[in-house]
Amino acid sequence: MRKHLTLAATALLCAALSPFALAESAAGTWKTIDDETKQAKALVQISELPSGELSGRIVKLFNNPDAVCEKCDGTNKGKPINGLNILWGLQKQGEGWEGGKILDPKSGKVYSAKAKLIDGGRKLEVRGFLGVSLLGRTQVWERQ
Repeated sequence: MRKHLTLAATALLCAALSPFALAESAAGTWKTIDDETKQAKALVQISELPSGELSGRIVKLFNNPDAVCEKCDGTNKGKPINGLNILWGLQKQGEGWEGGKILDPKSGKVYSAKAKLIDGGRKLEVRGFLGVSLLGRTQVWERQ
């Protein structure tokens, strides 16, 4: 009986703390939204590496799932966009993550990147930019 109570208490504690865990970590699956059509574009799986660095790869394209990165340079050229690593090097800085890079598979260009959780951890604001953050664009991804 005592074992069951301990398990139940642990489960309740985990359930109660899970919103706080979500609010602190960007790890998870995120739905990206197309800037022009406002439709779901892809699912990106973000992982936190042991170093604390964030890394993200596309795990599902909603339209044209067989697309390849035609405009990418180097080893990514011609690779399927599904499974492509598009986000790397983001390190925790205060309330967000900075110092990373993001690949736009449509243009093949790599931009500097930063990100921060918003809306209680249910959304991730991702900014790609050239040089200074003022010269870029922001997307809001939704947690899945």
